[in-house]
Amino acid sequence: MAEKIKKLMNDYPAARWVALILIALMMFFGYMFVDVMSPLQSLVEQQRGWTPHVFGTYAAAEYILNVCGFLIIAGIILDKMGIRFTGILAASMMFVGASIKFIGISEWFQDTAFNAWLGSWWTALPGSAKMASLGFMIFGCGCEMAGTTVSKSIAKWFKGKEMALAMGIEMAIARVGVFAIFSISPAIAAKFGGVAAPVGFCTVLLLIGVINFIAFSVMDVKFDKQLIEAGKLKAKEERSSDEEFHLKDLGGVFGSRSFWTVAILCVLYYSAIFPFQRYGANMLQCNIGDLSPQQAANIFRWFPIGAAIITPFLGAFLDHKGKGATMLIWGAVLLIVCHLVFAFALPATHSKVLAYGTIVLLGISFALVPAALWPSVPKIIDEKILGSAYNLIFWVQNIGLCFVPLLIGSVLESSNAYNPYVLSAKWNDLDFIPYNYTVPLIIFACFGVAALLVAVYLKTLDARKHLGLEEPNIKEEEGSDK
Repeated sequence: MAEKIKKLMNDYPAARWVALILIALMMFFGYMFVDVMSPLQSLVEQQRGWTPHVFGTYAAAEYILNVCGFLIIAGIILDKMGIRFTGILAASMMFVGASIKFIGISEWFQDTAFNAWLGSWWTALPGSAKMASLGFMIFGCGCEMAGTTVSKSIAKWFKGKEMALAMGIEMAIARVGVFAIFSISPAIAAKFGGVAAPVGFCTVLLLIGVINFIAFSVMDVKFDKQLIEAGKLKAKEERSSDEEFHLKDLGGVFGSRSFWTVAILCVLYYSAIFPFQRYGANMLQCNIGDLSPQQAANIFRWFPIGAAIITPFLGAFLDHKGKGATMLIWGAVLLIVCHLVFAFALPATHSKVLAYGTIVLLGISFALVPAALWPSVPKIIDEKILGSAYNLIFWVQNIGLCFVPLLIGSVLESSNAYNPYVLSAKWNDLDFIPYNYTVPLIIFACFGVAALLVAVYLKTLDARKHLGLEEPNIKEEEGSDK
């Protein structure tokens, strides 16, 4: 039977790259929605009364359910039910959560009795923030589940091929989503006079993302049939108990020092990236001065572009040359430098050129670490529990991503409690409030220092245990086939 299949679907470059584009576009739309309100912080404060603490609470909501254990469940679902079921479920959750957030932030919702009740119930947040946070929670569950599903999908379709390059391109496409939304979100808000319009626009795009993953699933069904006919995959009913995923298999993940080192590095590094994106545009307004939200967003949007341009090249380098652990170290170093420049050099110079250069440099850091991090996981974790491993890393990461925005929002508010410029702006009811971002940026730099120390330890661990993090991917796969 195996002789009937001369070439599998993923042996054809066009087929595997079309599959990649379909799932990458879903993440592209997801990343757009994640940051759709990031360049609108001052506008939502003006129109909906959200303080920095409220904005930080809303940003943290994306990760709350994941931290409470959903991502662990998502990993089990992925390994038990497969990439097709999990991907469609994740894409649907993103769309449903986005729809709830759109309702909460929309203008008509503000005058409803339900909004008034929400504002008076439980904790002192505006009703719009509570509704938006609920939607963001559901969206966040779907988005993180989708991210791990996409990683496992790429590992399946590009096994023995350009895996790091494919993961790099997928990440690059997703990063362009951040660039796109920082470019168009303020423009859409200005055109339609409010924060709801860009949220609604991205919600429609997420529906297209659901359709994209369904199309990918059709391709994956055919691919599985070919793998079964070629004898490279057993039909579900033919698999032995040892070949199926069991909860006890997670012990191999929890007991792995290499896994926990990667997970801790992940949470430390990303805690200085994604929460920073929420405040980045407003930080540029405050540290440069004389910038509109649109102008600040136009500068900050180049951050993901730096990552998008260089990530595929780094992926190709990893496939052929390796040096993944070294890349992690350099990525952490650049992260520290960038946040210190934002904290001290930018307020002193008010230089747009310096802002552009530092943003692009941060983007290069954001390319180095993810490009090396995610293709490293299949090297240290068995394929049977790869989905759970990715989700456990995302779970650890989400702990930081949940609490760091709350920390930054609280620190930003408390460190500016007696700032005369802030007090004057509030007393005079100005649209723009010039916060001092020095303390939050130092906190981000400290996360970078901790990530650097863990990255150095991981390289030492790799040298001692021969994990293969410094080895090229394609060479390793070819060797394993002999």
